[in-house]
Amino acid sequence: MDLKQIIDGFVIDGVITECEPFGTGHINDSYHLVNADPNKPDYLLQKINHHVFKDVPGLMQNINQVTSHIRKKRRMSDVNDDKDSVLSLIYTHDGGLFYPDGGCFWRVFRFIKNTVSSDHAETPSQAYEGARAFGSFLTDLSDFPGNKLAITIPGFHDLKLRLEQLSQAVPTANRERLLASKDLLSFIHNYADDLLVFHKLTLLNRIPSRVTHNDTKFNNVLLTANRRTACVIDLDTVMPGIVHYDFGDGVRTGAVACEEDEPDLSLIELDQHRYEAFTAGYLETTRKVLTPIEIDHLPLAGAFMAFIMGVRFITDYLNGDIYYKIQFPDHNLQRAANQLHLGKIMLKRKKDLKTIIQYHV
Repeated sequence: MDLKQIIDGFVIDGVITECEPFGTGHINDSYHLVNADPNKPDYLLQKINHHVFKDVPGLMQNINQVTSHIRKKRRMSDVNDDKDSVLSLIYTHDGGLFYPDGGCFWRVFRFIKNTVSSDHAETPSQAYEGARAFGSFLTDLSDFPGNKLAITIPGFHDLKLRLEQLSQAVPTANRERLLASKDLLSFIHNYADDLLVFHKLTLLNRIPSRVTHNDTKFNNVLLTANRRTACVIDLDTVMPGIVHYDFGDGVRTGAVACEEDEPDLSLIELDQHRYEAFTAGYLETTRKVLTPIEIDHLPLAGAFMAFIMGVRFITDYLNGDIYYKIQFPDHNLQRAANQLHLGKIMLKRKKDLKTIIQYHV
């Protein structure tokens, strides 16, 4: 792997003097390319994980289409059209969106300087700013035809499929792991029907399909040094979905103070102030495009996303930890317990969450 050769394959403005590993992402390897001229942009070089994203051309066309669409809309409106408010892809010298190299695939974005990301909203104002960014992203793409996008991960948030994968994992699971999972499997069995409501409504076409981000963890929005919104990032999973995926994942991470592998379940809390701030920011930017039935089911969205993450973690645990990186043998079991407990908390507070949402509609 010759990084200089790869970098030279892209239309870079200036001279790159440093190439530093960047970020803590688990999917793509990233490098910060530092420009010799401080008046010219830095860049972000990424190796695309083609084992996770098997259709690299489709993935990159998705990103190119949605960023171009958002940029055009913002230039035509009074909305901030700062060049760094939307990710900017850098083309190869032959006009390509990625650079193939020995079976690997590389891409380059303009690096957005003087920004930070956080796994959780540290304050209600941060939750509000992040939610506005995610909401604006959905609204800006509300008139983009989803059938133009490739499906980068089939069945990504399909709970029925995830439950089937869990059922397939049980018969072949290690006996000790199966016993350790007994209570969590019972919880999943008891609550699955309630949370399959989104699958059923989608099949009945009662909830509209939208172009959604599908991975709105709070660390996928960049904030400026004064904690104002800068840019929504990590667009690899942008494809047709429903609004509840984005709102749900946002509150799952943005309105909870602890990590998703916190072992002490008593520390897992849904912060009402941050939840309300996230809701206010999200609905401020989406209420004009959402339908009544979409809004009516938003209170269940956070529980749904926590539940589906719990199902995925426990499935991987029973399969022998083949998907998620782990730091110790029961890491996925701990993650599953955490997320299912969070889902339970959100289900218990559904009426309170509905009141908050209705207030901000």
